[in-house]
Order: sequence, then C-alpha cells, then structure tokens
Amino acid sequence: MKFLCLGYLNAERMDALPKETIAEIMSQCTPHLEVLYGTDQVLMDAGLGTEARSLRRAGGKVKVLDGPFTETKEMIGSVFIIEAENMEEAVRVASLHPAVQVNDGEPFEWGIEIRPIHYFKGEG
Repeated sequence: MKFLCLGYLNAERMDALPKETIAEIMSQCTPHLEVLYGTDQVLMDAGLGTEARSLRRAGGKVKVLDGPFTETKEMIGSVFIIEAENMEEAVRVASLHPAVQVNDGEPFEWGIEIRPIHYFKGEG
C-alpha cells in the first residue's frame, strides 16, 4: 500500500532567521534522510517552493487563484510517498523523517501528516 506524507512547517518562523542559521538546521536533516531512504520504502521525496496557485471551478469556469490557502500558519514544505503494509508501518517509516527527528525543527512546528493513497499512477 502507498502512503502520501505531507511535511508541514511554520514558514513565518523559519523566514525570521538568518539564512546561515537555516542552513545549519537543514544540514542536520541529511543523516536522518539517509536512514529513511535506507528503508527502501521511499518511492518519491520532494521539497516544495513557496509559490503556489490554486485551481477552483466556479461559475462553469476554472479560476486560478494565488495560494497556498491554509487556515493556519502551517505550510506544506515537502511531500514524500512511501510503501508500507498498513498505517502502523507507514507511521514507523515516516517517523524516521527529519521533520520529527531534528530537535532544532521543533520551534518551526515541523510535522508530518500521513494519508493512504487510494489511486496511484506512476512510471512503468
């Protein structure tokens, strides 16, 4: 079974720090990513930019709106797809991600949401 994992952060808090500080914190992610990738259960991992557009159908037309739209200060900063037998195993694998392993990420509200994928069209 495949699971989509969404990595959240409070971008406002991270953007308030100097780039050097952010680079130091992000460098702490590498060893955790190596462990995560070492499970061979990560099918895809991607970091996301901050620019976004939202497509909505309204009045019979597709509207393009600036985004992202969230009710909180949380922003999706990364996505990854893992293969696991069930949700419990998906939680175990996702818990290896730096978002929940790097202590210095806590003030930026790093976190992960895990959702089962019901439909997946990939390569091959």
